[in-house]
Amino acid sequence: MALMKFSRYVALGDSFTEGVGDPDPTRPNGLRGWADRVAEVLSEQTDDFGYANLAVRGRKLRPILDEQLEPALALGPDLVSIHAGGNDVLRPRVDLDDLASAYDAGIGRIVETGAHVVMFTIFDPGSSGIYAAVRGRMAIFNEFAREISERHGATLVDMWRMRDRAIPEVMDSDRMHLNPVGHQHIALAVLAGLGVTHDQEPLPRITPPVLTRGERLRENATWTRDFLGPWVHRRLTGRSSGDSISPKRPTLAPIEPASRVG
Repeated sequence: MALMKFSRYVALGDSFTEGVGDPDPTRPNGLRGWADRVAEVLSEQTDDFGYANLAVRGRKLRPILDEQLEPALALGPDLVSIHAGGNDVLRPRVDLDDLASAYDAGIGRIVETGAHVVMFTIFDPGSSGIYAAVRGRMAIFNEFAREISERHGATLVDMWRMRDRAIPEVMDSDRMHLNPVGHQHIALAVLAGLGVTHDQEPLPRITPPVLTRGERLRENATWTRDFLGPWVHRRLTGRSSGDSISPKRPTLAPIEPASRVG
């Protein structure tokens, strides 16, 4: 791939792109995340770089397109990343064909402006665990994402096929979002997909502790109380974790280069 340089990067999506799981109290919404990490590197490639992040946690695909797409394009980006669909496939009912049609139209809208697009598939949760029941949906949605990316010449970061890191190594304690190791892992994959040269390295691997059966049961009980229960309650009451959240970077602005960020 020929080296691409970008000066106006806008990130769209849900909690994955907002950066949930990668805390940094010095940043808007108290989060860093893979998109910030990518922007830090891109900012070193040009003297006039701006980065906006319109992602809001909890957003499904159509609200992402309805609420974020036109404001993003109004910023005149030359690079747009979008992660969507993860919150849709977790719902009890979802029309995957309808989602794919809306996604295709949205990506087409971005591409016709001349901006380059980065898309993602959903990670493979495996055949056990809390997401196993919707693994088939994820696989179907991912095939649509691959087709859409090919049609529009987008860069695809295929998380479904990432097998070099075990899920516990890259997941936050809520078992729903990436931890800092995971966010850095995705940032490096995005930069590789774009053909951007850099000196960034993976963060040190995290070795999950070996738990006794009792410790595992207590950990699961704590997780159910602190994370799963509130998530289910929001679904039942029609609420979202992003209801009171605003985009952390609503306009294009400089970002500290990676070399000056811890």
